[in-house]
Amino acid sequence: ITSANNLLCSFIDNHIFQGNELNIDLNRIVFNRCLDLNDRALRDVVVAANTDNERKDRFNITAASEIMAVLCLSSDIDDLKERLGNILVAYNKSGNPIYCRDLKCQDAMTILLKDAIKPNLVQTLIGTPAIIHGGPFANIAHGCNTIIATKTAMSLSDYTITEAGFGADLGAEKFLDCKCRIADLKPNAVVLVATVKALKFHGGADKSTLKDENVEALRLGLSNLIKHVENIKNVYKLPVVVAINRFTTDTNQEIEIIKNEMEKLYVPVELIDV
Repeated sequence: ITSANNLLCSFIDNHIFQGNELNIDLNRIVFNRCLDLNDRALRDVVVAANTDNERKDRFNITAASEIMAVLCLSSDIDDLKERLGNILVAYNKSGNPIYCRDLKCQDAMTILLKDAIKPNLVQTLIGTPAIIHGGPFANIAHGCNTIIATKTAMSLSDYTITEAGFGADLGAEKFLDCKCRIADLKPNAVVLVATVKALKFHGGADKSTLKDENVEALRLGLSNLIKHVENIKNVYKLPVVVAINRFTTDTNQEIEIIKNEMEKLYVPVELIDV
């Protein structure tokens, strides 16, 4: 993904160097380089330094690359190629958009991604099969694995569980609003994962005290969990179960408070020992 992303960047700069037939505005190039490393010094850089084409650029982390999001939303290699061609890369000096297909780069990018589009089968420590494939950030993309991975898992098993990251108010909503619509997926249920520590933090407890029992902060923080549950039940009309990742510092009283509040909403609660 990093190579495909930066290949497109090199096409942009080479096109400008070779005469800029598309009349690309150097100040309106919107597609950035990427690197699979969080290096703050590369967030703002200068490329083609000391030339007539000198301009500012930046490196994103690979998970924030549009190529990552495109790969994860593609249904097959042909769909991937079309989506790559539709990527907006810049504007010309008249203000008109320029796409990847205008640079004729999508074929080469697709070839680079011909193996990356294939899901990876791994296993957990207890031998459960798992497919790990794709990881776009949920704060700038949709936060879900690839459509191909999910459909592959569904074709090989009776039950498929997939993760949508960054909380039910972001990852789950993007999973349901974007990925499920594009892939025509119809989830049967939602597992909403919560921790006592997180709920106390939402309730105003200081990070340094999260291991201590704090019923007041927990009750205040439960409004966050309740809202997530209501969104899943009332907006998306899906059954939901709350899974509590239990830590050794969680007290029985804190667990019971969560169970009692969820019982009022007719939502089952299951404990997961971490």
